[in-house]
Amino acid sequence: MWNSINNLRLMSPSIPAIIKILLFFSTWMVVWLPVATVLARSLKWHPPQPLGNKKLPLLASLYLIVPFILWATSWIENTSFANWGWDWQPAVLMSLLEGLGLGIISLVILFGLQITAGWIELQKSETSPETGETTIKFWALIFNPASLLTLLLGLWISATEELIFRGCLQTILQQDYSILIAAAIASFIFAIAHLIWAAKETLPQLPGLWLMGMVLTLARIADNGSLGLAIGIHAAWIWGITTVDTEGVIKPTSKVPEWITGIAAKPLAGAAGILLLLATAAVLRSIKN
Repeated sequence: MWNSINNLRLMSPSIPAIIKILLFFSTWMVVWLPVATVLARSLKWHPPQPLGNKKLPLLASLYLIVPFILWATSWIENTSFANWGWDWQPAVLMSLLEGLGLGIISLVILFGLQITAGWIELQKSETSPETGETTIKFWALIFNPASLLTLLLGLWISATEELIFRGCLQTILQQDYSILIAAAIASFIFAIAHLIWAAKETLPQLPGLWLMGMVLTLARIADNGSLGLAIGIHAAWIWGITTVDTEGVIKPTSKVPEWITGIAAKPLAGAAGILLLLATAAVLRSIKN
């Protein structure tokens, strides 16, 4: 077996990038499926039942394998995580924090404009008896155990996915393709991969997920090849959207069609969410320039 792996390393420069990507995901699935099968049985979950709260354990088992798969890939490719944008320098942490800020501000603008326009309305809000103004205690919403746990999970998920898609896959694909084509392919795989958890719910979001992948690639470019900015933006979007969804903070008012605010209340499945991504891309372009 070791000879086969060593031969694969020697042959790596001549193997087409697409084949390498297929081998990457095939290996990942082969390693994960036995673990997932045992875990699914212990959770008493059988497809096509909805995952519900069983999604997190399965997702965790899938992502815990990633470091080993990526390490093996980097060894075969004779490269390092640093070449994929993963570095432990202080500048990366600063970029991550900047990304968190940019991602949070973008969501505040997205939901704020829709609330102002009357497209969505606040649910967990209080009306002042003196002024009649409707407010929501954002600090209480953000700084509570459930929300902070969501932030930590968002950081873990975003770091894992960025290292895979904007780091490893993007870099490997650029061996055979231009940056733009490589980003388009990696973003397509990124979008399709989300179907594994909830196909029906994810289908309307596929264009938005693809565009999200392209924007996060632009974030890596704007950050001089580092993944810090992309991880921060990605984590902020996971944190903000998940918190708003689970806490039931807002709901559509039906004043505009669902495809504008987001089908099934999913921002990436609506025109407003697409505009958010395009606006973020414009900001990142200005950073790059």
